[in-house]
Amino acid sequence: MKLSIALAIPAALVIGAVAVNAATDAVPYPQGYRQWQHIKSMVIQTGHPLHASFGGIHHLYANEKARAGYRSGKFPDGSTIVFDLLEANDADSAITEGKRKVVGVMLKDTRKYAATGGWGFEGFAGDSPTERVVGDKAATACFTCHIARQQQDFVFSSYRE
Repeated sequence: MKLSIALAIPAALVIGAVAVNAATDAVPYPQGYRQWQHIKSMVIQTGHPLHASFGGIHHLYANEKARAGYRSGKFPDGSTIVFDLLEANDADSAITEGKRKVVGVMLKDTRKYAATGGWGFEGFAGDSPTERVVGDKAATACFTCHIARQQQDFVFSSYRE
């Protein structure tokens, strides 16, 4: 009995440490991102290869560090890029914003996210700052596409003065 308790305590500590580490590596919801620098907007319409996953209106925002990264071509740790994806309603010869579909986040931390080019990826469903839709699938759900942009520090968008 004493041996099983002696083994159980270190095992519980290891499991707890892994859970805490996973939680600290989680990309946080970007509070106040709509007050950051607007980088660009775009509409992905029917017929585009990414429409099934990302169809709608995208607004991209960058925090101050990411703005510097857009200008230099190299994003420093702490850079955060957000794409705010909304439904695109097409009526009366106008495309207007509908409900929010997802808030996608890229957070640069070369140490934490070395396996994905130094970027952490997350998506938050709809208007929820807590409902994660990427989680531990960042490598397959996000980075597999971003790897094609390695020469641009894995970022698709570019800054326009």
